[in-house]
Parts: sequence; C-alpha cells; structure tokens
Amino acid sequence: MSRGLKDLSVIEIAELCHEANRAYCVAIGDDSQVAWEDAPGWQQMSAMAGVRAIMADPDQSPSANHESWYAHKEADGWVYGEVKDPDAKPPTHPCMVPYDELPAEQKAKDYIFGAIVRTCI
Repeated sequence: MSRGLKDLSVIEIAELCHEANRAYCVAIGDDSQVAWEDAPGWQQMSAMAGVRAIMADPDQSPSANHESWYAHKEADGWVYGEVKDPDAKPPTHPCMVPYDELPAEQKAKDYIFGAIVRTCI
C-alpha cells in the first residue's frame, strides 16, 4: 500500500520543508543551505518545531511562523548579523528582524514552509 502526503511524519514533513527551502535559496542565489541529511541537528530541530507549530495551528500566518522561528532562535542565543554564522559567538542570522523588516524573498520562505505543512496535514 502506498503512502500519501497525509501519512508523513513530522520528521518527513520537516525534511520536505527543508529541501524546498534549500531549492528556493538556490533559485535566489543562496548556496549556503546543505541537504537535510547533512544539516546539523539544531537546524533539523528548528524545522521540526516549525512543522509542529503549524500542525497545532494550521491557520498560522507567515508572520506568526516567523515570530515563532525568531523566538526559538532568540532562546538559543542567536542575534542579528549580516550573514548567517552558527559558529559565531553568539550565532548570527540576517533574518533575526521583525517580519515586516524582512525582504520579500525571505518572507516567501514562510509562505512556502506553511503551504507544505498544510498540504501534508
């Protein structure tokens, strides 16, 4: 018996979201994203937390999705920086800004992520 999208686990949905994000990043000229199997644990856990948040509230807006992501990053010690650097002390990320301050191409990631999760639940 074949499985459908509605049969995927949180981990599998997170992997789909991650790989879609990676493909989108490549399309906009960002080659910094690694494949899911090469992603560090913190990055995989972040994707799974995002999936769970949307599963708990399927009507969650892209801005609420970003706010949830931001809160998790902030709790883990991340701060704003012009480049994403998980090895910096503290780690930095250019998306550590309010949703309204994100460039459109970064906001698109929240739309894509949410659409994938809602398709799978």
